[in-house]
Amino acid sequence: MANDVSIPDPAILLDLLEAFRRSKTLFAAVSLGVFDALETEQASASELASRLSADTEALEQLLDACVGLGLLNRMEGKYSNNVLATRYLLSSSPYRMTGYINYSNSVMWPMWGKLEDAVREGTHRWQQCFGLEGPIFSHFFRDEAAKREFLMGMHGFGVISSPQVVSAIDLSRFKCLADLGGATGHLAIAACERYPSLRAIVFDLPAALPLAKEIIDQSAVATRIELVGGDFFHDPLPQADLYALGRILHDWSEDKIRLLLKRIFDSLPSGGGILVAEKLLTEDKTGPRWAQMQSLNMLTCTEGKERTLTEYEALLREAGFVEVIGCRTGSPLDATLAIKP
Repeated sequence: MANDVSIPDPAILLDLLEAFRRSKTLFAAVSLGVFDALETEQASASELASRLSADTEALEQLLDACVGLGLLNRMEGKYSNNVLATRYLLSSSPYRMTGYINYSNSVMWPMWGKLEDAVREGTHRWQQCFGLEGPIFSHFFRDEAAKREFLMGMHGFGVISSPQVVSAIDLSRFKCLADLGGATGHLAIAACERYPSLRAIVFDLPAALPLAKEIIDQSAVATRIELVGGDFFHDPLPQADLYALGRILHDWSEDKIRLLLKRIFDSLPSGGGILVAEKLLTEDKTGPRWAQMQSLNMLTCTEGKERTLTEYEALLREAGFVEVIGCRTGSPLDATLAIKP
């Protein structure tokens, strides 16, 4: 029986049993300040334990696990950041994802712990976990530094995805892009870098604009990007012939999506377009895994979900759009373009 080929390989189950441990190892290392402590020089476990007020033996276990996960290097008893950690896990890096990692640890982690209840009831877990009625991010980002770090974490995702999104479909016909909920301006920057004749507008809540200005001012295309404050559900939309929605529609119910798409459609000139940047599920919804996990994340954290191209196309055509094209990018976000006739 030892060689019975009918016995299924349990490797998938074993990997899933351990997966949350790997995530929490990353979360804990960032939260404890491991990577920042190694920013300027390598150090031993005892040296780091003194700096971080941690138990030496326990910290050494965490450090060795980070080495095993490919987050740190170790040589002759000294630990150091590798290139991955230096780019994405230092709080001083302009490409850092630490804000989103800390948000995943302090907010998403407890809500995912209630996934069974989310599935039973079909609603997010904000009330259950934090006593809040909805996914009201402002409750968690009243502190300016925390809000900045979260936005920079989202910026890290944007830097990875936005160049692929604006390159997936030819956007050279458009003159002005308005990125609604544009956060730090990463998509506007990528689009202007890709299309030299394009102007862009970053439209977001006024509280998000100072950081957007800071980042945009550091780019080579800053003179072609304008900042406008407002709420895309309520305030007049800036004039443009291309509107972008990056990681926006997956937050909301169909009713709110219909409202937003109608506002965009009514604001566009004939021949104008809408660019939707969301990870597309396959038509049978059996993949890709990133989209499936993100859809469950939307279940626990928002009132939305991830969708297939056909589902987005139905919403876009209902709003009046035509010529719907979807492209997979290989990055955390895919691209869908539709045109107003």
